[in-house]
Amino acid sequence: MAEFEAIELLQARIWGTAIGITPGIFLFIIAKEGGVVLLAFEDDKPVGFNYGIIGLTAENQVKLASHQTGVLPGYQDRGLGFDLKLAQREAALARNLNHITWTFDPLQGRNARLNLRKLGAVCDSYIPDLYGDMPDALNKGLPSDRFNVDWWIASAHVAQRLGERSVEPDLDPAAVKVLNKARRVKRGFAPPADAFDWPVGQCCLVEVPADISGLKRQAPDIALAWRLHTRQIFHAVFSQGYTAVDLLHRDGYSYYLLEKDWKTSSLEEKIR
Repeated sequence: MAEFEAIELLQARIWGTAIGITPGIFLFIIAKEGGVVLLAFEDDKPVGFNYGIIGLTAENQVKLASHQTGVLPGYQDRGLGFDLKLAQREAALARNLNHITWTFDPLQGRNARLNLRKLGAVCDSYIPDLYGDMPDALNKGLPSDRFNVDWWIASAHVAQRLGERSVEPDLDPAAVKVLNKARRVKRGFAPPADAFDWPVGQCCLVEVPADISGLKRQAPDIALAWRLHTRQIFHAVFSQGYTAVDLLHRDGYSYYLLEKDWKTSSLEEKIR
């Protein structure tokens, strides 16, 4: 129980609030009943965690619904979040599961980079203001819009990403269109484009802010404009059959790469 209670303290320290944290006794029950609860240590010090519950898809297929992954600020950018997700994958495979889902803020580029580029998760589902107003330091100030991602953990696509055999694609700018290239400014933060183009072709790019946390602190009105702007875009492109499959960095700017009919055309092959 002391280890489950340690995760309570980690939640409060990582998110900067004691409001809404998951109690240790509930985490104990999740683990006892077949879910996955992981705690990472440096020496004897708890420094990170994740947990997920057994859930069902809309088609009543069993999955692992991952709810939280967190690492203490002083231990971030060391690959610990990646290691926790790999351990979660191994635990799910041991339970004969091939599908893990979770949500994350699509404007948080570091999380997007981990989830899509490094882990090989994909997304074609956008949920506006999923949790309502959130008081923690990371989420406060913007509607809690979320990507709902799928991680097909037994797939060739994921194995390729985890095996570091997938490098960033060298995209032809003339062939892969940026739907919403932001207005460039000499100083300060760039506001979003006034409008966006509809996707055409097999792939497209959607620009997002390179540093949403700094943007929220220094220009909250522009941060909110980006939230509402990208909300419209992702609803539009997902409704047209596109799936977000990567987060790319180009010349100091960040872009989601979306691919047409990624799931419907080849998912069965990808998850074998």
